[in-house]
Amino acid sequence: MKFDIYCDESYPDLLASKSPPAKFLVIGSLWLPRDRREQFKSALHELRDRYLVGGEFKWQKVSPSRSKFYQELVDWFFDCGELLRFRCVAIDHTEVNLIKYHENDQELGFYKFYYQLLHHWILDFNEYSVFCDFKTNRSPDRLHVLEQCLGRANLSSRITNVQALRSEESVLIQLSDVLTGLAAARLNNSLKPQAFKRILAEYLEKRLGSRLGPTNRDEQKFNVFSMRLEGGW
Repeated sequence: MKFDIYCDESYPDLLASKSPPAKFLVIGSLWLPRDRREQFKSALHELRDRYLVGGEFKWQKVSPSRSKFYQELVDWFFDCGELLRFRCVAIDHTEVNLIKYHENDQELGFYKFYYQLLHHWILDFNEYSVFCDFKTNRSPDRLHVLEQCLGRANLSSRITNVQALRSEESVLIQLSDVLTGLAAARLNNSLKPQAFKRILAEYLEKRLGSRLGPTNRDEQKFNVFSMRLEGGW
């Protein structure tokens, strides 16, 4: 089968920050069969139009004035069943040793974690296209190298491309942004009491049937991979 993957991240510059605003860097990904792409895009555009949501929808724009839209967005994601899946990787920045493992290059470390996000859900005999939210990199070949590494590590699958898209051009990246933001906010304990973002997180948790947090590797609908860089069980 052919699959598309739409990615976004929360706190992407955390590894380089001298005053870290959070504990976890979170990189998220939305996975879907390619033959459902246009159907899903149309449904998201219709939902956005119905609630008069102009421009991008994203985690930073979640507000009480658009509460019904974001709650229905969560419902739509779950109603799609396993045809639409989300996976994110969470990295505790205090455990990252850039000097020892990443050539003292936070950008290199960031894309190594991107690789971990994608590699473990790539299955044999499938074809994958990866779309990352546009990010300015010091090294212009980061996505090309990521594509090469994924291809070499998954010889029985085909990685057709890893490319950047601007989020305003893709409602699927925007949905990935919202889901990534929800996971990151809960993991970083940044949800304020009575705030709508907290209400939305609790609404998603009700649909999920559990609190947002690390999941086992077999979780298919909303998978949270919390990396233990210091080792252990």
